[in-house]
This record gives sequence, structure tokens and C-alpha cells, in this order.
Amino acid sequence: MASGDDSPIFEDDESPLYSLEKMTDLVAVWEVALSDGVHKIEFEHGTTSGKRVVYVDGKEEIRKEWMFKLVGKETFCVGAAKTKATINIDAISGFAYEYTLEINGKSLKKYMENRSKTTNTWVLRLDGEDLRVVLEKDTMDVWCNGKKMETAGEFVDDGTETHFSVGSHNCYIKAVSSGKRKEGIIHTLIVDNREIPEMLE
Repeated sequence: MASGDDSPIFEDDESPLYSLEKMTDLVAVWEVALSDGVHKIEFEHGTTSGKRVVYVDGKEEIRKEWMFKLVGKETFCVGAAKTKATINIDAISGFAYEYTLEINGKSLKKYMENRSKTTNTWVLRLDGEDLRVVLEKDTMDVWCNGKKMETAGEFVDDGTETHFSVGSHNCYIKAVSSGKRKEGIIHTLIVDNREIPEMLE
């Protein structure tokens, strides 16, 4: 460091040197949408040392420094519901590796396809804040920005309503039969008597 230079010396985890060094073996990044939010999974694999590091939302979940075996799998949990995730490491040729992520035993693609059938997601802005509301159709649990909401179910003439509040706003999810077997039940989010369009994840 040059004399007279007043720039601080970084010693905490946020130092540019630390984050640069931290990510040199980064080989894969996935974004996984769960009921409590979208989680970022990062995987480091040192193909010379066998090092394996898994980060979930920037927090280190697994660190193995010296691994003789370069292929294998790492299993960990993601999100509030502690959803099981596994990274598979497979050699494809010579020194090339393929990394695949499984969620609850399914490939990420299959998991997300299945999830689109079992959940509805809405994104909206209320009181200057972005909200992500998720309905789990099998349990009728409602999540808003990572928190499971207190709900009250009510039968109405043409279906059911699941009521909850966000701040001072009255919200409910209306479930109505589509009348078509293939479509099943249609879920609609209503906030302050306004319908919110569904988002496809």
C-alpha cells in the first residue's frame, strides 16, 4: 500500500479481495422459486483440489476442502420449509464436469413444471413494497414474501375464499371451478377488491 493512502484495509467478509477469491471456482448458479421466495444456489468446485462449497442466498451451507473423489453429490436444505436439494457432479469427458441440481429428488426442470401445477404465484406492489404471494394448492397455505400467512377459509356460492391481510390491505384468494375437467379449479387473488394477474414462474 502506498504511504499516505487513507483507503481502509478490508478484513471483513465483504472485502473485494475476499469475494474475488471466494468465487474463483464458481461453476454453477441456479435460481429456485419456492413458496417462501426465489433462492440463489451457487456451487464452487475445485477440480484440482476437489474442493466443494455450496452457498444458499450467499450463505455458506457446505464446505469440503480436499476431496480425493471429484464426482459425487452434495445434499443440503433450501428455504423456510427446509426443501431438500442435491447437486450431482458427473464427469462428462476428461476434465469436464456436469453439475445438475435436484429439488426433492426431481430435476430442477421437472420440479418447476410440477410446481407450476401445484402452486399459483402473484407479484404486486403495495405501499411501495414488492410482494410475492404464493398459494400452495394442495395445502391451501398462503405465503407472502417468505412468511406463511394466517388465513381464514370461507365457503361462498361459487367456491371458496381464503382470506388474509397484508398490512392494512384485505386480500383473498378465490377458488372457483372452471367447469372443465382439464382446467380444474381457477384461483384468483383479490387485493382491496382488485384482481391481481397471475405470474408464471
